[in-house]
Amino acid sequence: MIKNTVNTFRKMKAEGNKIVMITSYDAVTAKIAYEAGADLLLVGDSMANAILGYSNTIALSLEESMFHVQAVRRGAPDAFVVADMPFMTFQNSMEKAIDNAAMYLQKCGADAVKIEGGLSILPVMQKMVECGIPVMAHIGLLPQKVLTSGGYKLSGKTEEDAKRLLEEAIAVQQAGAFSVVLECMPENIGRMISENIEIPTIGIGGGKFCDGQVQVLTDVLGIGDFLPKHAKRYAECGSIMREAIKNYVNDVKNGNFPEEKNCF
Repeated sequence: MIKNTVNTFRKMKAEGNKIVMITSYDAVTAKIAYEAGADLLLVGDSMANAILGYSNTIALSLEESMFHVQAVRRGAPDAFVVADMPFMTFQNSMEKAIDNAAMYLQKCGADAVKIEGGLSILPVMQKMVECGIPVMAHIGLLPQKVLTSGGYKLSGKTEEDAKRLLEEAIAVQQAGAFSVVLECMPENIGRMISENIEIPTIGIGGGKFCDGQVQVLTDVLGIGDFLPKHAKRYAECGSIMREAIKNYVNDVKNGNFPEEKNCF
């Protein structure tokens, strides 16, 4: 199989082929997701609350993120892996931002990084691209700004906000982003943006007219209690896992495991 590149996704948009991205956080799930046909694997900062038990994504450290990106790369060596840069790893210093992004490529084996924000982060995005670092942009609802925004809120509800989102999408394209995530906005806004920019749009609550979709692995698999409106469960793996472990516990306590075939 030929490995995907940034040109692959531009071609997919041009030909009207939908792009599929899903989050992965370890070698096992990365291997499964890649073999299942996902076009990109996002090592999202969503690992903070989906996997690591934090209340939001802000708590995730650079070291934790890099650790998981390395695991995903080992599990899916031929996948196109995008590293989601955590809070304050790219916002406060151009030099620090470039160094951190470069480490994802050099030390972790990522193919690209993703950074949240629109107009405010254009200079650092442009500099990253100039340095040879592929960048996926992210506009709309920004989880890393949940404290200043007062919660997870739909964006693009007003005409003024919709206009701003389109301006941001055009701006990140001009800054060199190879794609842009559109999070939690009315479907007509996601469609308007997708039809008016040349780079692929990847929706998460951005509607069916985006050029692709991304979902959090634990939501798709049914692991965890909360299911966002934009997500769909394709299995109830949490229940299956709980039942399997319960059966194991009962077998050990009742003396039914290990059996003769499990002993040396």
